[in-house]
Amino acid sequence: MAFVFGPVPSRRLGRSLGVDPIPPKTCNWNCVYCQLGRTGPLVTERREFFPRAEILSEVLQALAGLAPGAVDWLTFVGSGETTLYEGLGWLIRQVKQHTRVPVAVITNGSLLYLPEVREELLAADAVLPTLDAGSERLYRRINRPSPLLDFERHVRGLAAFRAEYSGRLWVEVMLVQGLNDNEEALREIAGALDAIRPDCVHLSLPVRPPCEPWVKLADDAAVERALAILGAKARVLHPAEAELDLAGCEDPAQAIVQIVTRHPMGDEELRRALGRWKREEIEGALQRLRAGGQVQLVERHGALFWSAANYRYEFR
Repeated sequence: MAFVFGPVPSRRLGRSLGVDPIPPKTCNWNCVYCQLGRTGPLVTERREFFPRAEILSEVLQALAGLAPGAVDWLTFVGSGETTLYEGLGWLIRQVKQHTRVPVAVITNGSLLYLPEVREELLAADAVLPTLDAGSERLYRRINRPSPLLDFERHVRGLAAFRAEYSGRLWVEVMLVQGLNDNEEALREIAGALDAIRPDCVHLSLPVRPPCEPWVKLADDAAVERALAILGAKARVLHPAEAELDLAGCEDPAQAIVQIVTRHPMGDEELRRALGRWKREEIEGALQRLRAGGQVQLVERHGALFWSAANYRYEFR
């Protein structure tokens, strides 16, 4: 399928059927930790990148093929910034007419200052935006947004959405060692969160390959510090362990492309996910795909990850 993937295990949403309405990598941020590599060029204009009817048709086809209870959420999550898709609100409302599966939207939240974007997301059951900084300086350093965006507008947009939205608002904070894991930075984030009033704060670590090689996970002491400063609503997200649904894949090469196009995966983790095939079949498929320019091997701090070849990582 071109737009629908999974179900996949999600750290926040259990078994999630993903819907990706934008081309990779279409984003207005260039986060230092992004697992999809660097953004270039930054995109700020909302567009209907693909016909909305085609996306809806594929979603309904995927839902029809699932057994009752097979997924916990249907999640709109783009290969970049989801709300850059101009027909997102229409898609959410159409999908909800055909299923009782709750609908989530994963977004960086940068466009929630726009009333029309806030209105589109009101129909979702959960919205999961990002807040990695509590100041303009760190916002520029970590998220590297378009010059057309600024930190104060970001926070105002999130707070305005909270005032209008009755669903679940779960804010994610990605902790990066040496950037936003010290006491000063965390207290600034806590101040911004006080204005936003989310239902929950999810603390994440860049366990997937970050686009910048110098990005490191915050250590245990920093995580404990974040939990103490950000308060009772904060909890740590741990990597999901559930199996991937590869039932529709006829061979390991097809399965590999399906997996790493959406989410880069560690070498050992990927091989475990492909366990229904023989070791030599998996190795052969990986080498053919790499030689053919479809996948790449990324090294970060001694760990190896497989990713789609068109994602741009900095190597040193």
